Amino acid sequence: MTVWRTKHEMKSSNSGLDDMNNLGGTFCFQSWVCYTCKMSAIVSKVVNTFRQKFPSTPLVIKAPGRINLIGEHTDYNEGFVLPAAINHAIYFAMAPSQTERCNVYSLDMDEGVSFSIHDLNPGETWVNYLMGVIDGFERAGIPIRGVDCVFGGDIPAGAGLSSSAALCNGFGMGLNELFQANLSRLQLAKISQYAEHEFVGLQCGIMDQYSSLMGEKDSALLLDCRALKHEVIPVHLGDYSLLLIDTKVKHTLASSAYNDRRKSCEQGVAVIHQQQPEVQSLRDVSRAMLYEFQDRLGEDVFIKCLYVVEEISRTQRAAIFLRKGELIEFGKLMYETHWGLSQAYEVSCDESDFLVSLAEEEKDAVAGARMMGGGFGGCTLNLIKTEKIKSFREKVLHQYVATFEKEPDFYLVNLTQGVSIIPAT
Repeated sequence: MTVWRTKHEMKSSNSGLDDMNNLGGTFCFQSWVCYTCKMSAIVSKVVNTFRQKFPSTPLVIKAPGRINLIGEHTDYNEGFVLPAAINHAIYFAMAPSQTERCNVYSLDMDEGVSFSIHDLNPGETWVNYLMGVIDGFERAGIPIRGVDCVFGGDIPAGAGLSSSAALCNGFGMGLNELFQANLSRLQLAKISQYAEHEFVGLQCGIMDQYSSLMGEKDSALLLDCRALKHEVIPVHLGDYSLLLIDTKVKHTLASSAYNDRRKSCEQGVAVIHQQQPEVQSLRDVSRAMLYEFQDRLGEDVFIKCLYVVEEISRTQRAAIFLRKGELIEFGKLMYETHWGLSQAYEVSCDESDFLVSLAEEEKDAVAGARMMGGGFGGCTLNLIKTEKIKSFREKVLHQYVATFEKEPDFYLVNLTQGVSIIPAT
């Protein structure tokens, strides 16, 4: 594999632009038009860079990040989750290279790589995700060749918004279109999940990949992670908005802590399965059944499994509230999820707990808040009255900086369509 770096006038695809959707900078409260302008600028940068480097006319793909409204660490336990694609994305310009080599340039990393599709050797960089997708196509018997590719976007890395799933999904969609593979979106999601499992070492569930590919505008997906089917739940926020607060603690989900949580769940299922053969995952375990096996599970495994069993139930109840537009009740379940993740599942951090505690102090403004993503950092998700955003931001900034000596970032998000082909600008 060959790696090249160039001195690029923009270290990030969106540096040099006002981050209109980042409340830490200059924010326009008028509409989402500002974000549309920003997106167009990123797409233009990606496409123009492609044209400078390669002779072909590119296919352009938008691959969004995602949030998960509720249902954390339930996906790999075959439970339910409630994710949605969001208006932060990675954009790809891709064309066949007419050879066996892939030549890929990352605007955000200001780095390029070149490798053969017949020599996929994982390293320590972002290229692992792309190699994993190619390997997934090959293992599925899909004939592909090399590609030229430039990508960049505005999904904050390490914030729990599934930039890695967007990276895999966008690249996979490009390969699917360029080489007429005719894979379904579910098949593409499984290839993206395979890439993270085998080439990155993260035994993640399929929620991130699925929701980034299947997302619907102004809606969430109630995803059954066993059946791999979903129900579209329209999200009517009314006077509320979805505000992300980035702790600036960068989680590394491939670390042992995430995989250890999964092992605890598997251990619990194995013990129960010996006496209850019909139990294949924590999806099959009721709260009462779990308590029957408490002594045999051991304290730590029992507590981890109890959180998951309760979260699966909580997510189903939350979907009912969201369908009815009962946002206050929905928000209460968000708080329950957070403290379960923090105290039982032990995947939170001091910064996330601090932000959720501040939100609880402002219950007239913030209906619900919780840490989001796999844990160990990233963002909190806040269901907040739109008119209270400015005052809440000021409170958070003052107290967070005083406590942790760093500034969080703030992102308003709306819910968008999943991975799509878009016009080149």
